[in-house]
Amino acid sequence: MKKLLLTAGISFLLSLAAFAQEGMWLLTQLDQLKLAERGLQLGSKDIYNPDGSCLSRAILQIGGGTGSFVSPDGLVLTNHHVAYTAIQRASSTESDYLANGFLAKNRQDEIRAPGYKALIVTGIRDVTDEVLAAVKDISDPVEKDKKTEEKIKEIREKQSKDRKDVIVKISSMYNGRQFLEFTYREFKDMRIVYAPPSSIGNYGGETDNWMWPRHTGDFSFLRVYVAPDGSSREYDPANVPYKPEVWLKTAKDGVKEGDITFILGFPGFTTRYRSATSVYWNQEINYPFTIENFGEIISLIEDLTKNDPAGRLKTASLVKGLANTLKNYQGKVEGMKKTHFLQEKKAFEKEFLTWANSRKELKEKYAGLLDREREAYLPLEKTRERDQVAGLFGGLAGTLCGIAEQLYTDAMEIEKAGDKPDEASLKKKMEKISEQLTYAFNDYDEPVDKALFARALGMAGRLPADQRIPAVDRISEKPGFDAANFTEKAYSVTKLKDPEYVKSLIGKTPKELEQSGDPFLLLAAGLYPLNEEINKTQSAFAATVIDIRRQYMEALYEWKGKAMYPDANGTIRFTSGKVKGYKPRNAVWYEPFTSLAGVVEKHNGKEPFNAPEALIRLSRDKDYGRWSDKSLNDVPLAFLSLCDITGGNSGSPVMNAKGELAGVVFDGNYEAMISDWQYDENLQRSITCDIRYVLFVTEKFAGATHLLKEMQIR
Repeated sequence: MKKLLLTAGISFLLSLAAFAQEGMWLLTQLDQLKLAERGLQLGSKDIYNPDGSCLSRAILQIGGGTGSFVSPDGLVLTNHHVAYTAIQRASSTESDYLANGFLAKNRQDEIRAPGYKALIVTGIRDVTDEVLAAVKDISDPVEKDKKTEEKIKEIREKQSKDRKDVIVKISSMYNGRQFLEFTYREFKDMRIVYAPPSSIGNYGGETDNWMWPRHTGDFSFLRVYVAPDGSSREYDPANVPYKPEVWLKTAKDGVKEGDITFILGFPGFTTRYRSATSVYWNQEINYPFTIENFGEIISLIEDLTKNDPAGRLKTASLVKGLANTLKNYQGKVEGMKKTHFLQEKKAFEKEFLTWANSRKELKEKYAGLLDREREAYLPLEKTRERDQVAGLFGGLAGTLCGIAEQLYTDAMEIEKAGDKPDEASLKKKMEKISEQLTYAFNDYDEPVDKALFARALGMAGRLPADQRIPAVDRISEKPGFDAANFTEKAYSVTKLKDPEYVKSLIGKTPKELEQSGDPFLLLAAGLYPLNEEINKTQSAFAATVIDIRRQYMEALYEWKGKAMYPDANGTIRFTSGKVKGYKPRNAVWYEPFTSLAGVVEKHNGKEPFNAPEALIRLSRDKDYGRWSDKSLNDVPLAFLSLCDITGGNSGSPVMNAKGELAGVVFDGNYEAMISDWQYDENLQRSITCDIRYVLFVTEKFAGATHLLKEMQIR
């Protein structure tokens, strides 16, 4: 990987005049970006207009990803890996839609996307003054954080009161320097329309994940349904397809090298303004633990399910999610070390301190910020190993352990509040938990669950003497304790495997839960005091560092100027960039397009390179239909662009200069895994599934001509 001087990178980041492709920009910042000079044939109001129709009204947030309306009847295009969990949950060993794909030949055949909901942004409002006014006289960071959250809740409840299908969220920008209110329309009924088989949608698997050249047809079609009166409603056979205000039209000729593209989507999380202390913590502590932990869990699951198709299907989504994060973190650590990122951050901070100490008034405000942040990390370091293992019992120690901990925590929160929930709120909570349980048990595989629980107990048993977990020690110190034997007994006597029994526990007091004698609930009760201690420490840390980082952002504004985009935080953003290849290392140049022929080149008949015979035949017969590109003499499959993205952008539409749909973005390149921390125009690329390949597979491979007709493609 090419080494960049961070000082130059940060200066570039902070200067709008100098910036080229970098940035995940707020839609309220579009007027600053001079879109015409970028090559776009659209104005800012065409992309985001709070008072009228605009492209952003076609963009949906779907769980942790993005999608877009592509027809007047609520058809949604997203990634196969965004729809993956829904496809898995809808599958069985008899109808394995992951392996074989799924196609609804008509609306009646479309099947539920279990647990999937979607949001579209209908308004953005700056509420900074309202929020900051509530905390202007508070100096204690913890108290300030508490009052900030109270004010945010107050505004949110006021804005959403009596508004059907509306969700209001208030998001902090620049570590609390700005607060924006996002109003969303919620859709609760999503259905699967077409998902290609994994041999197309996940072609290359984890081997090719984050890599280029790429030959993955990472797309699926869903549909949004609403009640006949147009209101949002949970799944109901009487629901009808939603009629979106705006839907994206397909680019007639795709894109070519050098064309400008832009993306609207919901990038998840970046850390580009973080300090060297944060870099060190993640590079040396957080990422390595996650890599090791996830790697062990993946190996454990794969070993247990290798001869168990049903178990493999139930755990498929979990394994895919863990593997994706694992490879991402591996790339981050590798990139940080290859670019000497920590050292360059320190060099940048040395320059910052020179500036901060240059005048008395600056010194008083900013010179001690970075030292104070380093001190804030000390309590976390003291109990790091214990806290990492304790965190497993909330999720990665098995489904039953996680359910028990959630039940007991909810009961304690109600008891501490001093209020017994009223019948209506209890019913609402039961409905929510009932829905969550459906999906939890859909993914439940008992052999895997047992192994995860026994593994967590073993890890707790190996903790150093000064970082023990008392609740586990009370179990393990009993004569004859053996983690495997204890696990077998716990799973044999627990009733938490019965969803109806779990529902009956909702609203019970902590004492009543303990009196059940269930081993998982008893463990949850024992873990609660430690979890409270950990949460208190982490909350105090978060409040302190957020306040420090806010002041640091103020300093950067004062030092470098005001043309800055905020870190990604799950809110809708705009990014743009040209279609362009890159040079990953000496004497190597990557072309910006791959094509169908590359699928055949990689095909070896074994997973993950086992392409469908029908697809291979289309390639060998050159049966491309109307989807061939003249310059490639083949069907374009994926392309690279300079668009600045991160996790959460998966499924985002990639549009050409006219705002027409050119593809669906699904990945970034491995050489730029450090991109959450800094942008490198020479290396960072987004990887997009070309719309021509989407339509080629849909029409020629799946025979779903009715979908193309619906998208008004003639």
